[in-house]
Amino acid sequence: MLPTDLLIHRQNGEEIVPKYLPITQKSVAIAADLIHLFQQCHGKTQGELEQRLRELEGTSTDYRIKRGLAHLLRSETFSKFEIVSPLEPQLLRQRVFALSARAAPLPQTAPNTLKTIAAQLSQELQQEIFSEQIRTGLYADLDENKILTQFDAPNPEALLHRYNLSQVQGIFYRASQICINAHRNDPGEYKLLFRYLKLFGLMTYIEGDADHGFTISIDGPTSLFKPSTRYGLDIAKLIPALLHVSKWSLVADLQLRDSYSKTNRTGRFTLDSQCNLVTHYPPGKPYDSLLESAFVDRWQSTKTEWRLEREVDLIPIPGSVMIPDFRVVHPDGRSFLLEIVGYWRPEYLRKKFSQVRQSGCSNLILAISERLNLEKAGVHVRNCPAQVIWFKDKLLPKAVLAVLDGK
Repeated sequence: MLPTDLLIHRQNGEEIVPKYLPITQKSVAIAADLIHLFQQCHGKTQGELEQRLRELEGTSTDYRIKRGLAHLLRSETFSKFEIVSPLEPQLLRQRVFALSARAAPLPQTAPNTLKTIAAQLSQELQQEIFSEQIRTGLYADLDENKILTQFDAPNPEALLHRYNLSQVQGIFYRASQICINAHRNDPGEYKLLFRYLKLFGLMTYIEGDADHGFTISIDGPTSLFKPSTRYGLDIAKLIPALLHVSKWSLVADLQLRDSYSKTNRTGRFTLDSQCNLVTHYPPGKPYDSLLESAFVDRWQSTKTEWRLEREVDLIPIPGSVMIPDFRVVHPDGRSFLLEIVGYWRPEYLRKKFSQVRQSGCSNLILAISERLNLEKAGVHVRNCPAQVIWFKDKLLPKAVLAVLDGK
């Protein structure tokens, strides 16, 4: 993502409009030049790279765009900068300075000092170390001296898409409230979105159901008692996940700082699924765990009329939603939901069983690992309204079928 000083937005009334780079020949050429520059600087210091970037900027008026693109290329997604030194620089400095203190502080003594240290390290490390390596390694831990050891070059179009997405993400640094309307979509898309909501620890309230869609209210970083930059970044990280949902719309209320009057003002930002932004997040995994994947493989080898379906129902609960792992459907119309509880973390278990109790779902089956210490987690199965199946290392289809055929 981009820092605040590289965000380019304009205001149309209260509406905030981010700067988008069109995928044109001119924009592609700018991105390609920057990518080529990074490739040329592979194996060189970050200081040399920065100097080359300043030369490329020149006196052009689009310098902020070039800086923004370079900032993205410099990130860990594409670049890896490392300390290259025969010994950890701080220890190397101690040894060089200690040896230097034994002789008169004259310029001509420096080469002998470096040669001596190089010989010592060659013997200790059992590899040939040269004086120049000692010289460059002394301050290799400074940012400008770190070496670009790896660069995974994106194609120019992908870099431009990342830039446009980053301009939008930066708007949410100053959000006070976000409201997302996720319209009727594939349930798997909802689950991926809700998983990211949980991953980033966002303060959310969810209403709705799978048939009509969900309304997701998120408290923004400026709504907190003390605005949190980190929380603003976490909200910004949600946007690429939202792009995996087919149909949605978003409205954000913003608290902005007027650079002229030095006063706060309000702003508004809207976005929807027709925005043409491109996500770099991978699609959701087919299964959350090897346990689920293995269960599906075993089910496919059974001879049963019951059909196993993946993540097709969402159960609304107050302020949130529960998404069972599977639905099992019989040709006669009977249908049951199956949730596999194999995760052992106490907080997760308490939340999971709280969701089950709140769901009021009468056709839910819980498959619980015997390895879980439910008592230690403060969970009591006797208070659980769902049908419970216990399993050890693997969940067998016949255990589930035994419950289904008894219904």
